[in-house]
Amino acid sequence: MGTALDTLIPLRQRQRLQLLSMLTASTVSSTAVQDLLSHCKTLGHIKQLHAHILRTVSDHRRSSFLFNLSSSSSSININYSLSLFSSIPSPPEPFLFNLLLRNLSRSDEPRATILFYQRIRHAGGRLDQFSFTPILKAAAKLFEEMKCSNVMPDEMILCNIVSACARSGNTGYNSAIYEFLKENDVRMDAHLLTALVTMYAGAGCMDIAREFYTKMSVRSLFVSTAMVSGFSKAGRLEDARDIFDRMEKKDLVCWTTMISAYAESDHPEEALRVFDEMCRYGTEPDEIALGSVVSACASLGVLEKATWVHEYTHRNGFESSLTVNNALINMYAKCGGLDAARGVFEEMPTKNVVSWSSMINAFSMHGEANDALALFARMKQEHVEPNDVTFVGVLYGCSHSGLVEEGKKIFASMTNEYNITPKLEHYGCMVDLFGRANRLPEALAVIESMPMAPNVVIWGSLMSACRVHGEIELGELAAKHVLELEPDHDGALVLMSNIYAREERWDDVRKVRRGMEEKNVLKEKGVSRIDLNGESHEFLIGDKRHKRSDEIYAKLKEVVSELKLAGCVPDCGSVLVDEEEKKDLILCRCKRLALWFGVRRRERLERNYSDSEGLSQVLQDWLSKVYEREIITRDQTRFHDYKDALCSCRE
Repeated sequence: MGTALDTLIPLRQRQRLQLLSMLTASTVSSTAVQDLLSHCKTLGHIKQLHAHILRTVSDHRRSSFLFNLSSSSSSININYSLSLFSSIPSPPEPFLFNLLLRNLSRSDEPRATILFYQRIRHAGGRLDQFSFTPILKAAAKLFEEMKCSNVMPDEMILCNIVSACARSGNTGYNSAIYEFLKENDVRMDAHLLTALVTMYAGAGCMDIAREFYTKMSVRSLFVSTAMVSGFSKAGRLEDARDIFDRMEKKDLVCWTTMISAYAESDHPEEALRVFDEMCRYGTEPDEIALGSVVSACASLGVLEKATWVHEYTHRNGFESSLTVNNALINMYAKCGGLDAARGVFEEMPTKNVVSWSSMINAFSMHGEANDALALFARMKQEHVEPNDVTFVGVLYGCSHSGLVEEGKKIFASMTNEYNITPKLEHYGCMVDLFGRANRLPEALAVIESMPMAPNVVIWGSLMSACRVHGEIELGELAAKHVLELEPDHDGALVLMSNIYAREERWDDVRKVRRGMEEKNVLKEKGVSRIDLNGESHEFLIGDKRHKRSDEIYAKLKEVVSELKLAGCVPDCGSVLVDEEEKKDLILCRCKRLALWFGVRRRERLERNYSDSEGLSQVLQDWLSKVYEREIITRDQTRFHDYKDALCSCRE
C-alpha cells in the first residue's frame, strides 16, 4: 500500500522516499533531508515532507529539517521556516536564526529582516556576533528605499543609519551617505557628526573624516581618539600627532593609541617619549600600553632601555602578567640580553606556547642552538604542544649553527608528529640550513619541492650562500629569480655584475650597470650604530660627520697595523663589491668605524649594513683576541658574540 508521500514526487523518484520511510531515526542523515527538500516544488510538498519527518524521526532530525529548510533561498521555504518558529516551544540555536536573517536581508523585503529580529528578541532567542551583519545590511538596503521615496530622514535616523553602515563594513555605503549629505545639504548635529567621523575614520577615509571633524564645535575624547587611531593606521603619524597634541584631555586608550602608532611604525624613540609623557600626566598604563612600550624597546635594541622598562613592570605590579612577560623575553632577545631573557622565562609563574617559542627563538638569535634544542625537548616533556612559530625558532637555530641532520629531523617531525603544514618561513630555514652548510644542491631541491612559489627571501638566501661558497652558476640562477620577483633588487644586480666581471663578460657588466643607472638603483649603503653610556652613535661608509672622526681614523690605522703584526691577513677573494667600494675596503667601512669607537670599552655594537663580510668578520675575530674584549654585534637577523677570536655562530 502506498504512503501519503506517494503523491509528493513522481514515480521514478519514489524509491528514495520509500527508503527514507524504512530507515530508523538514528540513520536519517542531514544530507538525506536536504536531498528530499531539493525535490519539493510547492508548499504542499514541503508540508507533506515535514509531516513525514515528524512521524518518523527524532527531535534532532527535526532540527536538521529546519536547518536545511532555512538555508534554502526559495521564498516558499523562507516563509514556511518563519511560520515554524512560532510553533517551537523553545527558540533554536543562533545559527538557525542567522540563516534566516541572511536570506531575508537578501530578499526584496528588507523590512522582514527587522521584523524577524523583533520576533527573535520577543521570544527570548539568543543572538551571536554573526546575527547583526544581515540586520545592519537590511537597515542600509531601507535607507535606499527612503531615498527613492523622496522622504528626507532626520538627524536621528541618519545617525542610526551611519552607525549601521559603519558596523557593516561596506565601503559602498560610506560613499552613498557622503553623496547624500552633500546633495541635500543636511544639517548635522553633534551626534551625527560623531557617527560620521567614527565611520569614516574606521574605514580609513581620513580626509572625509577630517572634513566632518573640523565642523564639530565641541570634540569629545572618543571622536578625537578615533581620528588619532584612523590617521595612525593610515600611516599619517604627523596628522595623528597633531590631533593628539591638541586634545585637552587624554585617557588611557588615547595614550595607548599614540604609543602603539609609533611603536608599530618603527619610531621607538618617539613611542618611549610619549609613554614618559603619559606617566608624568598621571595616567597608569595597562597591559596593552605596556606591551607597546616593550615592543618599542625591542625595536630600539638598547639594553639599558630594556632594563629600565623591565624594572618598571616590576614596580607597577606586572610581574605576573603572561602577556607582558612574553613581550619582555622577545625584547631582551632583540636587545642582546640573553641571560635576562632566560631569567624572565624561568621566573614566569605561568607559561604558554608563546613563552616557550619566544625563548627558543632568543637562543637561536644568539647562536645558542644547543640550548634552543634542549628547551624544545623540555617543552615536549612538559606536554606543551609546539606551533608553527616554535618550529621557525628551532629550525633557525639549527641553520645558524650548522646542525643539518638535526634540522632535517625537526622539519620532518612537523608533519609526521604534529600535523603542521610547513610555511614559507620553514622552507626558508631549510634553504638557509643547506646553503650555510655548502650543500647547495639540497638547498635547490628544497626550493623545487615547495608547494608554494618561493619568494625573494628564499631565492636571496640561496643567492647569498652561492656567493659565500663561490658557486657561480647556481648563484646566477638564484639572482635571476630574485630579479624576476624584484627587478630593482640592488644585491642581485651587484652580484650579477660581479659574476660577469669575474668571467670577463664585460658587455654583460656594462648592461647591468647601465640598467642600474637608468633605474637609479644604488647599492644600499651600510649603517652601523654603537651605544655608549646611553647615547647612540651612527656611522656610514667613509663617515666624517662624527665630532671625533679625526681621532677615530687615526686610531683605526693603528689598529689595522697591530692586527697585521698579529697575523690578521683577510681573504677578500669572495668579497663581491663595486670597484669604487674596494678603495675604502680597509679603513672606511661603517662597521669598522663603529668598532674602533667602542673597542676600548666592553660595549655592544649594532649594525644594519650591506657591506662585504670578508675583512669585517676577521677584524672582529682578531680585535676580540688582540684587545681581549668581548665584542657583541647584531646584524639584520641575529647576534654575534666574539670572544678570543671565536664567534658564537661558529662560522
